[in-house]
Amino acid sequence: MCSSDIVRDTTVDVKRTQRTVTLEEALACTKFGKFNYLITIISGIILSTVLLETLGISYVITNATCDLLLTTQERGTLSAIAFAGIISSSHLWGFLADTKGRRKIIFPALFITSVCSVLSSLSNNFYMLVILRYLCGFFVSAGSATIYAYLGEFHDAKTRTRSVMGASIVFGFGCMALPLLALMCLNQEWQFYVPVFDILYKPWRFFLVVCTLPSVLCAFALYKLPESPKYKYSKGHHDVTIMILRKVYAFNTGKDPETFPVTQIVDESETVKKRKDCEIDENNNNSTDDTSNGKSILKLFRKIIDQTFPLFKPPYLNRTLIACILQFGIFVTSNGMYMIFPDILNRVAEYSNKMNGTDDKTLCEIVELTTFDVSVLESNGTATVEQCNQKLDFSTFKNSMMLEVLYAVGFSIIGALINKVGKLPILLFVFVGCGAAGIASAFTGVQYAIIYYVILLWCGLTIAVVNAATVDLYPTNLRAMAICLSLMSGRAGSVIGSYVVGIFIETSCSATFIGSGTSLIACGVLSFFIPNIMKRKEKSFAEKDAESGNNVEVA
Repeated sequence: MCSSDIVRDTTVDVKRTQRTVTLEEALACTKFGKFNYLITIISGIILSTVLLETLGISYVITNATCDLLLTTQERGTLSAIAFAGIISSSHLWGFLADTKGRRKIIFPALFITSVCSVLSSLSNNFYMLVILRYLCGFFVSAGSATIYAYLGEFHDAKTRTRSVMGASIVFGFGCMALPLLALMCLNQEWQFYVPVFDILYKPWRFFLVVCTLPSVLCAFALYKLPESPKYKYSKGHHDVTIMILRKVYAFNTGKDPETFPVTQIVDESETVKKRKDCEIDENNNNSTDDTSNGKSILKLFRKIIDQTFPLFKPPYLNRTLIACILQFGIFVTSNGMYMIFPDILNRVAEYSNKMNGTDDKTLCEIVELTTFDVSVLESNGTATVEQCNQKLDFSTFKNSMMLEVLYAVGFSIIGALINKVGKLPILLFVFVGCGAAGIASAFTGVQYAIIYYVILLWCGLTIAVVNAATVDLYPTNLRAMAICLSLMSGRAGSVIGSYVVGIFIETSCSATFIGSGTSLIACGVLSFFIPNIMKRKEKSFAEKDAESGNNVEVA
């Protein structure tokens, strides 16, 4: 906290007066203002880009099935492949973010993601599309978890959770862009031939390009933003840390950076030790510049293992396991069931239109009745208009938008309540409520089943709450890796969920919904075991470190 003995009258020449405080107090002295709102908004948009790149394909599959003659298994693979890219790179990005810097990793990865996405829109076969969508997931992963650490490290303990939830609120509103963009792009009728790739360029291909535009905008925004001050401080760059904090202070208050009331930050023993370790590591790196590439790669993997190993040792072992299991359970449903959401809604709408709304079947019965075999398309060479409708029904976009609005409202409510009621009640309410809705959607008429389906997908609200809890459980030097590891487990759930749901929704629809709902209820039970989850019962890791003076370890 920026205490009164630090903040003096502006007439005092602060340049001649040394003010030594802890890093947590220095962050509080920057004041919560315009910079914090700006970085929160940008972080939320970056999280939205991850959704656009990974879930945007769910709107494309219906049309791409006919153009690329996709089988059921290929559709499941295409739904899951971006998440596979995220899984395979999450550990790497976590390591690089902890050792090279948060901003330094996110910035170039966003640009590369955009290039891969544009190229994927030119795919002329399943294999080309699946490889490029894998690469999109591989690079977009750099921002999906690292951004939480980057955002949190510009805030002190009092404003950290609020900022993370603020980014989640922006993410919730950003999610609304997905059905809106799909509505504007996919129901167009234009097309033209691209001879180089031997494809008909249709609206669904253009939709993939539009989904990647926020990645480019966020990359330009990050170019102007500084590196995390806590990361710089943890590496021993105290002067750079002060410079960053001065810029934040000036941006927030409109005052001269030189009036920032802190000129020195406490150099605790842990910081000295870590800085020496860093210097030794840098010297070792310099001395091995001439080594072979093989040895360098082995050394890189050794560093990754060393960075990860502490997460699986006491006191962090149980925290890591719980965070990973919870994220896995959330993503299995939130992403796995979402990938078929537009297609299911479109089937229901088309079936209802044919029956004039007089046939009150269950959701799963309609899914079974509207299933067709792609081998029929392959044997005919071309698809009939009835089999391959290139447009999505308007109700598909309407219900998708309703889901995104609920997400935005839900994130706003959670952001307002999380510090008042605590994380555990929120997790229990969402997990149990969404799980019960998922089970109910398998047995009720289609009108109510769609509502229950939307509520089931609302379970994604808990991702931000679990991340906020995780941020408080680890020190700075392990936090990015911990979040990346837990989200990597979540992405594994996305891969399994997307693939399994894509294959079995047409043959075991009821079991799919019941299984998703049951797994969420189980996650609600597991939430009781998150360390420090009880409000005011036990102080968080960050608060304990702040009181003991080990502020260098918190972010």
